[in-house]
Amino acid sequence: MYLSKANHRSGIRDLKQVQVSEDGSLKLAIVSDTHSAPYAGATELIAGLHPNAILHAGDIGDLHILDQFAAICPVYAVRGNIDQRLPTLPDVLVLEIMSKEKLLLRILMLHVGLYGPKLQSQVIRKAKSEDASLVICGHSHVPFIGSGHGYTVFNPGSMGPRRNGLPIVFGILELNAGNFRLSHVDCETGLPWRPPVY
Repeated sequence: MYLSKANHRSGIRDLKQVQVSEDGSLKLAIVSDTHSAPYAGATELIAGLHPNAILHAGDIGDLHILDQFAAICPVYAVRGNIDQRLPTLPDVLVLEIMSKEKLLLRILMLHVGLYGPKLQSQVIRKAKSEDASLVICGHSHVPFIGSGHGYTVFNPGSMGPRRNGLPIVFGILELNAGNFRLSHVDCETGLPWRPPVY
């Protein structure tokens, strides 16, 4: 079962730790907005990437989606705005990426974090209070990598039903030698996804 399962009250924060591999590397698949219907074949695509863990940034829909991901590797999830009926999920997750006892990266994950391309003020305050350097959020279905107020911001986009012609994608975080890289994968092609150039 997914690792965020517990009896959480609404609004609660959860803290988890993930250890890097022996060689200091880590790969996380980051998904959001599956809305009970992830793109056909996307689960197999993620499994083929052999992630250490899967993060779900909310709007999961039916919990069986998390069970499908948990068959691949550990899953950490937060509640989205359509997930209010799911009392087993936290609203905010702080994920510490560790190498033995050393903290390499602190991630703040929640469902709604951006207003357009900018972090919402309450999210900035939360990231500061949690001493996070990376903020992961979903909700908009718009894939995004950016920065603001000293934080890296990542929206993996939506892996669920297409909305307004937006791509169907998920994200990858790769950590090596203490440095991390973020990217998107197109669920329809299995190839790296980049914003179109106009």
